[in-house]
Amino acid sequence: MSAVTEAATQKFTVTWASYMTNSPTMIVMIGLPARGKTYMSKKLTRYLNWIGVPTKVFNLGVYRREAVKAYKSYDFFRHDNEEAMKIRKQCALVALEDVKTYLNEEGGQIAVFDATNTTRERRDLILDFIQENAYKVFFVESVCDDPEVIAANILDVKVSSPDYPETHRERVMDDFLKRIECYKVTYQPLDPDEYDKDLSFIKVMNVGRRYLVNRVQDYIQSKIVYYLMNIHVHSHSIYLCRHGESEHNVQGRIGGDSELSPRGRQFASALREFIEEHKLSDLKVWTSQLRRTIQTAEELGVPYEQWKILNEIDAGVCEEMTYEMIQNTFPEEFALRDQDKYHYRYPGGESYQDLVQRLEPVIMELERQGNVLVICHQAVMRCLLAYFLDKSGDRLLPHEHPRALALDLPVQARRERTQRPGPHWRRF
Repeated sequence: MSAVTEAATQKFTVTWASYMTNSPTMIVMIGLPARGKTYMSKKLTRYLNWIGVPTKVFNLGVYRREAVKAYKSYDFFRHDNEEAMKIRKQCALVALEDVKTYLNEEGGQIAVFDATNTTRERRDLILDFIQENAYKVFFVESVCDDPEVIAANILDVKVSSPDYPETHRERVMDDFLKRIECYKVTYQPLDPDEYDKDLSFIKVMNVGRRYLVNRVQDYIQSKIVYYLMNIHVHSHSIYLCRHGESEHNVQGRIGGDSELSPRGRQFASALREFIEEHKLSDLKVWTSQLRRTIQTAEELGVPYEQWKILNEIDAGVCEEMTYEMIQNTFPEEFALRDQDKYHYRYPGGESYQDLVQRLEPVIMELERQGNVLVICHQAVMRCLLAYFLDKSGDRLLPHEHPRALALDLPVQARRERTQRPGPHWRRF
């Protein structure tokens, strides 16, 4: 790629990523420990990066563990532990400086400040920092008073926390509950009626049973609210699978609406056996409105839903052509696509960037649903995979996805730990 072309591409990329926000934004988490703040922070960051807004999480627990190498007990979180309070404040200041570097120097647009931030004093410190740097701010408070949810979160997440290496589960539960009590002493929830009425925020109550939204002030804040209200809080599996081989696949043609080849029908039969073997309860099956996905689903013998937004990327004037035909007929277009496949838009068609925007409602529905099998197309699968594998769309483009595999994506409720069941291919 020439220097001129590369510069133009970089300019285009930054411009597109900036269209949702006219100034850097801080998302400030609020809530007692074990309320799912880190879970929401990571999910939100993944979503924002996927739609093209550079976002990064700054977890204050990481800074605290760097400053205090050996965690001993909940006493560190007592409000009358003056030495610990100084350390905790210093950690917050260091983290805020890193936020500033990210937003001012590294091209970041949104920083998620993942900490308890349970006192007005701490939030005022953050607000002063935001005002000094002319950032926007949106608060996300997670409130939960359901003992079963809290206990499940502690056992599911905190037992594997770096604070408790090789510690017995009962001791972890006891210490962590005492840590929560330390925070409760000084906890000052957001007050939508008086003290905090002018702030922009959402309160998420009891893992999404209720929401309170206050003074949403721009497009990106509305996107944040929309996403947080769609997060699914119990575990489920999502299967992504390409359609069976089509007649156009055999001919090397892109796009179009051809039927399955004989080998494609064999694939669909194998997929049916896979579904029957794994006995997936309450499985929903989604397809595009193109025949090759519908015919694949018809072999399963189960109801399925057709989604137009799951259709393959629109190749415009290049539909039903081979890549050799495109190179001979539109050599300039062929070269442009090679230079930047993610942002390149077919004449009269779509780019991968357009496809990500088109697929956003699918992501929202997948977050809300139970077990789902999505029978889709290669470009669509690349974009969906980018979201679930926590990558920007352009980083997943070189990957080819075999037809004889289905990707099992376990979605874990409240899961914050780094060692969680990951996506894995299932052969059939």
